[in-house]
Amino acid sequence: KLTSLALQPAITPELVQGRVHLKCSYSPRSPEPPVQFRVLWSRLSSPGSREQVHHETTPQPFSRVEMDGAKLRLGDTVFCTVTAFRRGTREQQSLPEDSKGFYAGIKFLPESLEIAEDGKEHVLTVLSTVPIVCPGQDDSCKITLQLSTEDLGSQVPGPPDISLSACQVDLLPEPCSGSSCAAATVAVTAVTDFAQDGRRVSRISAQPVAARDLLWRAYTPRDVKVTVRDLPTGNCYSFTDPHIITFDGWRYDSYKIGTFLLCRSESRAFEVHVRQWDCGGHRSATACNCGVAAR
Repeated sequence: KLTSLALQPAITPELVQGRVHLKCSYSPRSPEPPVQFRVLWSRLSSPGSREQVHHETTPQPFSRVEMDGAKLRLGDTVFCTVTAFRRGTREQQSLPEDSKGFYAGIKFLPESLEIAEDGKEHVLTVLSTVPIVCPGQDDSCKITLQLSTEDLGSQVPGPPDISLSACQVDLLPEPCSGSSCAAATVAVTAVTDFAQDGRRVSRISAQPVAARDLLWRAYTPRDVKVTVRDLPTGNCYSFTDPHIITFDGWRYDSYKIGTFLLCRSESRAFEVHVRQWDCGGHRSATACNCGVAAR
């Protein structure tokens, strides 16, 4: 007779003798607990399709598999399926119960960003869902990730529309809590480029640097997609002898000689100075722009 025992299998990461393992735990809540459990481990091989990697029958309320870099690799989404039965009565077994998929590897939170060219910093968290282990390097154990940005085929080709506060982040070992066994943060800012280039898409990539552990050496985490929304840009001008057009369209001339404050923001550290010098000679009093300084 097939019954549901509410086994609720769940996968958690752990270290066993310095090696990364995944542990599937389950807890039957029936008054007469089963004696044996059949545990099937599988990984997502393609969308909607799973590949079996290990199976065992055990009396224990848990099962472990090692992340060996061959059958199970970083970047895999792993499942465990548990069926319970009494010894000698395999026909009297429970319905098989699936765990939630466990993603083993590097996660970026949020997984994608939509930001604007407003100068604000957006925090991107980089975390590892599996323990960080460095064989023979316990004193300074860490995984270093090299970060890079790339423009994703926008209408206006050019450099990426985003900048990062750091080119590298270090993931240091710490006790696993929730879905994180190590975490670091980096700030993402949209580049204010003064170009009306619409919505541009860039991506952030991460690559482990000189990892000793085979598990990390051949691993490339998923990219983060960042969409940057254009904001209108104001313009002011000072040209020839000098004619000035302000942000709001006023026009006038300035024939003075000296260094002047052209504009200053009242909300942020931004100002522009302009230097005007005599360029008319003895016949006329005319000044020309000969220098500019911006902060």
